[in-house]
Amino acid sequence: MNLIFLAILFSSVVYSQTSENLIKSTPSFWRNVQFGGGFGLNLSNQFTEINLAPGAIYRFNPKVAAGIGLQGSFVSSKSDFSSAIYGLSLLSLINPVEEFQISVEVEQLRVNRILIINGGPDKIDNFWNTGLFIGGGYGSENVIVGIRYNLLYKESDYVYSSAMMPFIRVYF
Repeated sequence: MNLIFLAILFSSVVYSQTSENLIKSTPSFWRNVQFGGGFGLNLSNQFTEINLAPGAIYRFNPKVAAGIGLQGSFVSSKSDFSSAIYGLSLLSLINPVEEFQISVEVEQLRVNRILIINGGPDKIDNFWNTGLFIGGGYGSENVIVGIRYNLLYKESDYVYSSAMMPFIRVYF
């Protein structure tokens, strides 16, 4: 009888060290972090923009997440200007239903621009630009395809060709 009691006691101690319990002991913060980001492509006859934005989000629950990201872009307008853009963004995501996502994003960008002047030397211009985007997208699993709108858009700053920008966002 004592041998059976010791065997049960020993087996419960061994069971408590399974990998499932080790996973449960991982801090809950890191279980809710997802890595990924987005990329954008905006093309027309006279304009090219390529945008890469890696980031990380913290999922508070299945419907709400917030995160931070880096951004790098190359922008060129044929015979007008070219620029390299880099910066940081803060992002909030809301999924009112599983397939649809609403986003609010604030970004601060450093713009290094070269203006092409016909008949004269090119003008180099460096400045900061702030964007405030609201967006919506549709997707499944970890991929969302959508469009966002820059509420602070100014045609004169040569950062974006329009206030509307399509995106693809992926987080794993």
